[in-house]
Amino acid sequence: MNSANCLFYTGIMKLLSCCTSYLPRSCLLICLLLFSAVLRAEIWVIDIEGAIGPATADHMERSIDKAITAEAGMIVLRIDTPGGLDMAMREMIKVILASPLPVIGYVSPSGARAASAGTYLLYATHMAAMAPGTNLGAATPVQLGGGSPGLPSMPGNDDAKDGKSEGDSKENTGAAPAGDAMERKVVNDAVAYIRSLAQLRSRNGDWAERAVREGVSLSANDALEQGVIELVADSMENLLTQLDGRQVTLDKKSVTLSTAGETVHYQSVDWRSEFLAVITNPNIAYILLMVGIYGLIIEFYNPGIGLPGIVGAASLLIAMYALQMLPISYAGMGLILLGIALLTAEAFAPSFGLMGISGAITFLTGSIMLMDTNLPAYQIALPMIIALTVFSIGLLVFSLSMLVKARHRKVVTGTEHLIGSMATVGRVDGVNAWVWLEGELWHARSESPLQLNEQVRVTAIDGLTAVVSKPTEGE
Repeated sequence: MNSANCLFYTGIMKLLSCCTSYLPRSCLLICLLLFSAVLRAEIWVIDIEGAIGPATADHMERSIDKAITAEAGMIVLRIDTPGGLDMAMREMIKVILASPLPVIGYVSPSGARAASAGTYLLYATHMAAMAPGTNLGAATPVQLGGGSPGLPSMPGNDDAKDGKSEGDSKENTGAAPAGDAMERKVVNDAVAYIRSLAQLRSRNGDWAERAVREGVSLSANDALEQGVIELVADSMENLLTQLDGRQVTLDKKSVTLSTAGETVHYQSVDWRSEFLAVITNPNIAYILLMVGIYGLIIEFYNPGIGLPGIVGAASLLIAMYALQMLPISYAGMGLILLGIALLTAEAFAPSFGLMGISGAITFLTGSIMLMDTNLPAYQIALPMIIALTVFSIGLLVFSLSMLVKARHRKVVTGTEHLIGSMATVGRVDGVNAWVWLEGELWHARSESPLQLNEQVRVTAIDGLTAVVSKPTEGE
């Protein structure tokens, strides 16, 4: 219960005490129960599931804002994550540290884990708990492929790799290779970050450092023994029972938790967070990017259709919004665009396949490089890349085949297709003559005199005059 509610409740009690001489005790009891029901502060439960990314951070931040607006008494983050992106994790931790409400981290249900980025989140909460059969740890950062030292990504439990210890012999042998130096910077930054969280919450900082440098993990009971968490609870009800009466530090003040008998509100994921989770899936963002590019190409090739251009522009804008939230490689993006440009150029200006093959190879390479991280959850599936590459090559082959057929097809438009056609003399007026040609009466010119209803062959078109000649014998 927050301070505002406490003051209000105190005022109501004083008011009721003044009315004791006028109201029966039964009425007073009913009033107290009603006010208690109104003033009871809900406990909000927010699920943090799956790989941590922009959608997860957005869901948690907006849910905590709603809980604060609703004057909730406490927030429980129910965590089950293999890890995720460092940028999203740090944004979530900032929200937790700035929360005016107590935030409890709870790794649940049994079989769940708070690996990598989840370990940092658990350390940031005011009180940490785990269900039996869960684990945490493996917090070694995996550097993004682009080499940005400030943006490591957090691997899952199976993707962690050993970091370099401060006593590494390479540090004592002079200058280390650039890759090792970059790795040490990332690991040391992560160690300092998790140690600061451990110090803030009075938890085991030495084990936290080992989780980063060595990628170690702990079970729930071991985490409790080593001071990494405060509670082991097999259910939400058991957790709330154990939390009742415990004290946490909130805004430099000690606050006693009152959780017994409080109502629990489970905050579901809203449509906005679900939509963001869908479009920030690397495979979906990749497909939207391709649909956008090809839609605009089709629209430019056949202006006036409208639908390909509208769908393409919308898909491209959504893809750009999603990709700016993801760790993408701009070199990979450039290679994709170059590959599509070469494939398109091959379709419009055939070069016997040279630009087409180069474009396909460039497109495939750029697609593989597009996601600038080693996290499996944020990489584009290789079958998806191969499928779109084959589609692009197939589209190129189809365009070339249609172009070849068009070149060998007889001309059916313009005046050129009239040359060689047979016409009938429809009118003769002295030296002037007119012929019927495809239902139209054309002025005709011939080296020999023409007779009415005579069959002639068109040899040329001179402006609006058909140059004709009498067919030779045998034609």
